[in-house]
Amino acid sequence: MFGRRNFQPAFTLVELLVVLGIIALLMAILVPCLGKALSQAQLIQCKSNLRQINLGVDMYLENNNDIYPCAEDEPNDVWLWMGRGWRPFIQPYLGGNIDEENPSVLFCPADKVSSEIYGSTSYAYSMAFYHSPAQINNMSSPSDNYTNPQPFVVQKRFSVKNPTGKILIGEWLSVHERISTKDSGWWCWEGSRNYLFADGSVQYLKAKKIRPARDGNPNPNLTVDGIKGTDWPK
Repeated sequence: MFGRRNFQPAFTLVELLVVLGIIALLMAILVPCLGKALSQAQLIQCKSNLRQINLGVDMYLENNNDIYPCAEDEPNDVWLWMGRGWRPFIQPYLGGNIDEENPSVLFCPADKVSSEIYGSTSYAYSMAFYHSPAQINNMSSPSDNYTNPQPFVVQKRFSVKNPTGKILIGEWLSVHERISTKDSGWWCWEGSRNYLFADGSVQYLKAKKIRPARDGNPNPNLTVDGIKGTDWPK
């Protein structure tokens, strides 16, 4: 009499294909969800960055007679409104040594560009906070953002006519929403950006919701009437 053979249960080829199909389907469902979760987390982190920057600006104002950061001149390579330009003014109030290698809250985790060409600074500072409304109203071209520098004119905290509507600092690029054209920052009507307003609030807004500035763009640098003007709502 033959002894019983011990048969080991095994998957058939069809069963393996079914399992692989289920795994592939689950991956197809989960990967986009994980991507959306990461994007949302980066958006939240970016808003947090701007809120911390606002605290730094507030401390700077308290120590400088409520005068917003301003410079005596605008160099040709880095202007004050650029992140690399205004960074030194606020850095002491953000804690630690902040520079290109350690950008801290000045860099958005979703930004894939600024680390290469903007010194790891994702945010820009409105020119309206260190020029008079009359100066801003005399600028009408994107080139006025980086050529023919005007003398700085001190602007104070309480000179802001509409703090809830005037953008103080904001993301330069649309890093949370892809756009179909080249991203030219505040001179581009596509995409969405996080903005810090003069009252300390942070809003994530489409460029199309920003009022046209003196150069015809959604550009907080050249807000009509400068510090006394309004960028949002449109």
